[in-house]
Amino acid sequence: MDNKRTFLEVNFTGASVLKLYNEDCLDTMARMEDNFIDLTVTSPPYDNLRTYNGYSFDFESIAKELYRVTKEGGVVVWIVGDATIKGSETGTSFKQALFLKECGFRLNDTMIYQKANFIPLTHKRYEQEFEYMFVFSKEKPKSFNPLMIDCIHAGKTIKRSRKTNEIGIGLRETQTSLKTKDKKQKGNVWKYNTGGYNTANHVAQFPEQLANDHIISWSNENDIVYDPFMGSGTTAKMAILNNRNWIGSEMSSEYCDIAEKRIKETQQRLF
Repeated sequence: MDNKRTFLEVNFTGASVLKLYNEDCLDTMARMEDNFIDLTVTSPPYDNLRTYNGYSFDFESIAKELYRVTKEGGVVVWIVGDATIKGSETGTSFKQALFLKECGFRLNDTMIYQKANFIPLTHKRYEQEFEYMFVFSKEKPKSFNPLMIDCIHAGKTIKRSRKTNEIGIGLRETQTSLKTKDKKQKGNVWKYNTGGYNTANHVAQFPEQLANDHIISWSNENDIVYDPFMGSGTTAKMAILNNRNWIGSEMSSEYCDIAEKRIKETQQRLF
């Protein structure tokens, strides 16, 4: 990748890109123009599974604002799961997905984030080892750069036989040789190790590679990537490494301090 960074100095009313805002994401988005963000990658708090010092989040208002600020063809990657309470899953993930559709988004894909090193729990059920990655788009996605993986039989030649019954000749067998492709498009179940940058400081951090893969897939260089629940700064870091502009919102000043340190470390390595 070219190490030259050509970040846009884009301003929206009262704020600018390449900055983390220690505030409610509704306040940040309120200063954005319509059709401003190319890609949102985020994992919102759900079912009170995370502690945010008493902060609460108005999901429906956030969903409506996300639709307003997302560009035509822009994408929102909404990573969410469900708590299990008294043996029953809450269904929060699907409720949120359906409401985002009501706001006007298309549900482009329901992807799975499979956790390679999930923590076993004691339940009378199979262990929960995944979260949903709902990929919403405002109309058809304007960018799709699919990830490619190696084919199992890459480079091998496969022989196929075909028998046909031709009039006047009878049963006839023909053989063809087909060379397999080296690469194929990745599926929609993505497996990652959980954790990453100092997870003791942010227990709900999603993997850097997960953010990286979505940023590559749904945006292009110099696009604006937003995370309304920035946490420890994973989305910003991977946006920087992939030559994207970024904006973040985070209510917790403690998490903002962690994110800012991490972002500065990333920038110092590049410039």
